[in-house]
Amino acid sequence: MLFLKRVAFGLSKNKAALACTIFIIVVVLAAVVVPMVSRYDYYSHDMDKKFLPPFTGGHWFGTDEFGRDLFVRVWYGVRISLAVGVLAALIQMLIGTLYGGVAGIFGGLVDEVMMRFADVMYSVPNLVIVVLITLLLGNNELSVIFALSLTDWTTAARVVRGQTLVLKEMEFVQAAKVLGAKRTKIMLKHILPNCSGPVLVNLTINIPSAIFAESTLSFLGIGIKPPAASLGTLVNEGFKYVNITYRPWVIFIPLVFIALIMISLNILGDTLQKLLDSKSRDF
Repeated sequence: MLFLKRVAFGLSKNKAALACTIFIIVVVLAAVVVPMVSRYDYYSHDMDKKFLPPFTGGHWFGTDEFGRDLFVRVWYGVRISLAVGVLAALIQMLIGTLYGGVAGIFGGLVDEVMMRFADVMYSVPNLVIVVLITLLLGNNELSVIFALSLTDWTTAARVVRGQTLVLKEMEFVQAAKVLGAKRTKIMLKHILPNCSGPVLVNLTINIPSAIFAESTLSFLGIGIKPPAASLGTLVNEGFKYVNITYRPWVIFIPLVFIALIMISLNILGDTLQKLLDSKSRDF
């Protein structure tokens, strides 16, 4: 609770972080509402209206090679990209937190074996694992989330394991041991709640990483399968038919959304990192 109060206070003092927070909230709301209320959908073709420029014929972002409304497709893509990124990052956080907590609370041989396995997973390129899983399970949202969830959890595991090694030597944990509390109860009740700050920071860093990974996979054609549209899918489709000087809006608009979302989330992550660091007070 104290950390959340510090977060709210820090965001209110940091204009860039506050602007990014407002931007992300607006983007999330628009991604949910716009596809629901628009008279267009993300998949219907109209070949008489293909490649209309922005603000033409009621199409705010123009149309693509099949005459589909890019305004709806972009917001639908934002919805998919954010959903995949957030869910994958949450699962990564859950796996890493439990894994690191177990390794730290047991210590000894268990800790050694578990962390050497984490080192092996960290050494394997994430893209290799993700590509193999998506090729095996198919191009859809669930397979991409599952693939991304099996990568990047090692950082959270290391952070939580380090915190656990420190916390389990503190007086309140030693007192719980004397009173007969089991390791599982100590970890869930006393240790993991006190790791919430570092875990939250790691989560905000993993979300843009997962969004970028999903966009990269979709751009390469092994992520979200058309006609469903993530931001990476939109860039991939636009790249096939246009270039930066010829009908540039088809590529440029989804790229701008990817960039703004990534920048905003990274600024929020950096701000939370500074808030967590008790030595950094200058916002």
